[in-house]
Amino acid sequence: MKKFIRFLLPITYYLLPITSFAQVQIGGDSVTFGYDQPKQYVIGAVTVSGARYLDESVLVNLSGLVVGDTIEIPGEKISKAIQALWKQGLFSDVKIAVVKVMGKTAFLDLQLQEKPRLSKFTFKGVSKGEADKIREKVKLERDKVITDNVLSTTKNEVVNFYQDKGFMNVKVEVKEYKDTTFANRHILEVVVNRGEKIHIRNIIIEGNKAIKSSKLKHAMKDTKEKRWWKIFTSSKYLEENYREDKTKLIVKYNDKGYRDARIVKDTVYKISDKYLEIKITVDEGHQYFFRNITWVGNTKHTSQELSNILSIKRGDVYDQAALDEHLLMNQSGRDVSSLYMDDGYLFFQVTPVEVKVENDSIDLEMRIFEGKQARISKVSVSGNTKTNDRVIMREIRTKPGQLFSRSDIIRTQRELAQLGYFDQEKLGVNPKPNPAEGTVDIDYVVEEKPSDQFELQGGYGANMLVGSIGVSFNNFSARNMFRKGSWRPVPSGDGQRLSLRYQTNGTYYNSVNVSFTEPWLGGKKPNALSITAYKTIQTNNVPESSPTYSAIRITGGSVGLGKRLRWPDDYFSLFTQLNYQYYVLNNYTSGFLFTNGYANNFYLSETFSRNSIDAPIYPRSGSQISLTAMFTPPYSLLRNAGILSPLDYSTASAQDRYRFIEYHKWKCASAWYTRIAGDLVLYSKIQYGFLGMYNRAVGPSPFERFYLGGDGLTAGFIFDGREYIALRGYSDYNTLTPTGGATIYDKYTMELRHPITLNPSATIFVLAFADAGNAWQQFNNFNPFDAKRSAGVGIRIFLPIFGLLGLDYGWRFDEYPGSIGASRTHVSFTIGQQMN
Repeated sequence: MKKFIRFLLPITYYLLPITSFAQVQIGGDSVTFGYDQPKQYVIGAVTVSGARYLDESVLVNLSGLVVGDTIEIPGEKISKAIQALWKQGLFSDVKIAVVKVMGKTAFLDLQLQEKPRLSKFTFKGVSKGEADKIREKVKLERDKVITDNVLSTTKNEVVNFYQDKGFMNVKVEVKEYKDTTFANRHILEVVVNRGEKIHIRNIIIEGNKAIKSSKLKHAMKDTKEKRWWKIFTSSKYLEENYREDKTKLIVKYNDKGYRDARIVKDTVYKISDKYLEIKITVDEGHQYFFRNITWVGNTKHTSQELSNILSIKRGDVYDQAALDEHLLMNQSGRDVSSLYMDDGYLFFQVTPVEVKVENDSIDLEMRIFEGKQARISKVSVSGNTKTNDRVIMREIRTKPGQLFSRSDIIRTQRELAQLGYFDQEKLGVNPKPNPAEGTVDIDYVVEEKPSDQFELQGGYGANMLVGSIGVSFNNFSARNMFRKGSWRPVPSGDGQRLSLRYQTNGTYYNSVNVSFTEPWLGGKKPNALSITAYKTIQTNNVPESSPTYSAIRITGGSVGLGKRLRWPDDYFSLFTQLNYQYYVLNNYTSGFLFTNGYANNFYLSETFSRNSIDAPIYPRSGSQISLTAMFTPPYSLLRNAGILSPLDYSTASAQDRYRFIEYHKWKCASAWYTRIAGDLVLYSKIQYGFLGMYNRAVGPSPFERFYLGGDGLTAGFIFDGREYIALRGYSDYNTLTPTGGATIYDKYTMELRHPITLNPSATIFVLAFADAGNAWQQFNNFNPFDAKRSAGVGIRIFLPIFGLLGLDYGWRFDEYPGSIGASRTHVSFTIGQQMN
């Protein structure tokens, strides 16, 4: 009878040549296992013990021990098997035991002890908000094996999280506790001591003579000194950002012709627990200049044409950035690459080669490969989950069969951003060229964002609280209204706009407005059809049967047709609208020249506009220019000509005089967006308005007048066509508007804007503004330089569901009638409207 004795081989990765041995008695014969006398056996079986959660067959495969293989005991294969299992990081103990020997056959057992698994983890020394953000980074999950790598990774992620916030002295400890309620389960506690946030007190630059230290510091975009006035810039020290900014500092020198500029040395050292200093020593080298520039390989355009576009002359400072810009990509589109690529030369390449460097002068040879013209084969769009393909495709300027044009691709991206349905920061294009066939496929990549809006506006003005609630479906689909399954929550995807709005002051003013817009009437051309209907009722809040009852009812509607123009360029559009308003007055004594009767306001409006802004929510470049003219029929002139029944306006009652309202009205506005640096944008706007008359005997219309001042919140409470123009810093329109309203006004605005976040789910930017403007009752009194001024700061928050929310703090500089003793500051708050 054979005796089965378990023999453990404590073999480790760093085996030492020892001579100790163990013996197992097999059938009376002595079988000796010794490191100095290994013996060969055939593996009869490999079993696993101690593995509770892991697949035993996988563990055997990992060990590399295969049944039927011949191995030495002890030997290299046993050592490698232990190493392979240790490398998994899943075990706290690994042993291989010979559990039975039958002749030349050995039966092995992998004796493993699994590392504990995660039961839960907690944080100490951090806020709840920070803990939630850290959880997303460390990605710890219940039942995860707690390996050394898990512990070190968790610690490093937490350290990096706080160092990215400027806490360079953060200390993190990951403590491990046994969970007594579960077998082989541990609890991790992440203990954080953030310490003080480290800011950069000073950046000292030495060795610079050609470029001032202030300009070099400005070139370092993410490494800034701590200064109280720098409210939009961070002064925290991040090593990765610092490395990148050192490169940008050298690029600044290269742009000035100092191609050999280098950083000799730099040091970063603490000066206190809160601050550190950076000292950079530079060697500027020599300044270089362009000398001779020649072109080779060009057949499509002459060397003189290319040199004119390059705009670099002999003797100009050697500026690598300017060279790249004029060769490859200029914001204005005037560069050599665009010249070729807008003419189909997709495979065009230009390589500037320095053929001679002599003293401080450099000769360049521009080596051009024109290639063949490429035509567009296929155009596709991907990423749209809501908007129909045809809505996107009709905005795309690149069509199959056309020559490739880079400017058309750039313009297409702008048009897709203007739709408002997609995240403008994630619009992309993937050209797929096929040089062999001379074609290219173009795939436009979009990412949908919420575009429908729940509109909530409110404010106090004209001694009343006015509010409105509404909803705008900006990607509506009328053709799917009766299609089953399309109401999710409303039919959408066809790019139409449906707006429903209700406005009230809670007691005696109510207004309902419905509008619908089809941007592509007929589906073939961008001709927009707009239809609007509304009804407004205002009473004195007493029963209609009462003799003191007073009311005004306004019913109106409009039909408009917009058309994109190709001349003077295709940024222009023309919008024509027919409008009608019917007023019915019943003992109404507020604001009108008559108390009982009715009035008709029928007018045609024409708006000629140009819009070239690059994005609808936060534009960085482009302009918006518009000229609007509104005309009613000249009733008085038609009466005088005998076409209509005559009326003596000198003796006519106010009811007869204004039974048919007549006027002509002109408005113009021009707004410009200029990128200063990065996302810092200067917004400037100028606007004028004038209300004219056909006949002096009739006089200027009491309708459609201008009211300047305040924040424009009462703009929704309109019963005579009046327009409210905001002027921040002044409390309301009564402060700057003559009694009865103005017939002419002007306004000037400048804003410096900087975004906090451009996330489409919540776009936020801050601004500093300066406003000026005034309003007059007669044209003869108009003086564009007699403006009431104000300045202040503000913030804008765009939420897709609510629209634009604004808060401004303004300070007025000028007095106005009745302003003695009045506050010079005013806070403006609006929801759902622009305040400039």
